[in-house]
Amino acid sequence: MKKVSESTIARLSVYLRLLTELAAAGVTTLASGELARRCGTSAAQVRKDLSFFGTFGKRGLGYSVPELTEALRGILGLERRWRVALIGAGKIGAALMAYQDFRRQGFDIVAVFDADPARVGTEWQGLVIQRDADLETSLQGIDIAIVAVPASAAQGVVNRVVAADVRAILNFAPTKLDVPEHVAVKTVNMALELEGLSYALVNEARGARRVTSRPAASRG
Repeated sequence: MKKVSESTIARLSVYLRLLTELAAAGVTTLASGELARRCGTSAAQVRKDLSFFGTFGKRGLGYSVPELTEALRGILGLERRWRVALIGAGKIGAALMAYQDFRRQGFDIVAVFDADPARVGTEWQGLVIQRDADLETSLQGIDIAIVAVPASAAQGVVNRVVAADVRAILNFAPTKLDVPEHVAVKTVNMALELEGLSYALVNEARGARRVTSRPAASRG
């Protein structure tokens, strides 16, 4: 199979979310053009994204919503449940713990760790927050680690996570992490996302000013 880009995988997740909503509403078939329109892309892009993984749908009939939903769940590895450890019980950690979509999509947070003695031993939604010192011995059987610690501590925590043979990390610390090639890392940098939005707003305003300040054509 050809190498699949991260942008393609991201779009597959968007397709799956929409298809899940449509299935719940009783929709059974969907044309590629309608799927594309609802997801903000083109029908050609939808077909290209899906073509990496096989042939889906029938010409003139579109996609079977239940069948494509099941196929995408398989492609994205959502046919099983994943054991997740949350490292960092601060404000970001609390928000992630309360995010119900994790469990609905098959991601079960089964362990929480923190370095603050005031937090250790307290209960979060049925889980007792464990000591940071117990990290290495308590990560056995964990599939994914969510790192929600300050940037200054993130690399050290990740080194310990990797040493415990966890091969997938979701990082919320605003810093670049160094990991071995066999470890997958996704970094969520909320400041960068907001900067991207501010850039879009500023340049939209600049574009409007350029249009309104354009000199009138000569009538000579």
